[in-house]
This record gives sequence, C-alpha cells and structure tokens, in this order.
Amino acid sequence: MSASPAPRPTGDRYVVVVNHEEQYSVWFADRALPAGWTATGAQGTRQECLDHIEQVWTDLTPRSVRASR
Repeated sequence: MSASPAPRPTGDRYVVVVNHEEQYSVWFADRALPAGWTATGAQGTRQECLDHIEQVWTDLTPRSVRASR
C-alpha cells in the first residue's frame, strides 16, 4: 500500500471519483486520475466534494457484494 500524498493548501480544487465497485473518493483536480477511477463530474473544495459523497454514497457496500445478495 502506498503512502498518502502530503497535505496541500486548502484552496486546492478536487474532483469526486468512483471506481468499478461504486466506491467514492476525492482526487486532486490537477492530477491525472489513478487507474480504475472515473470522475463523476462533481468538483470543488475538498469539503464540498466530501459533502457531495455523503449525499450520494448511501450504501457503502461494494457493488459486487450488493449484486450477490
């Protein structure tokens, strides 16, 4: 597992990303997306992105587990 990037200034812009398991995260808007993640279109400050994720990610169960129920 790799280390988290160093904290950056609070004025940075972020995007909300989602993976194939429908798990959400935030990513720096000025960086290429990591493999396996897709931008959702939501962007803003880190807190705005986290607020958006809280609204849309209501079931934290990975997609593959939900599908097997």
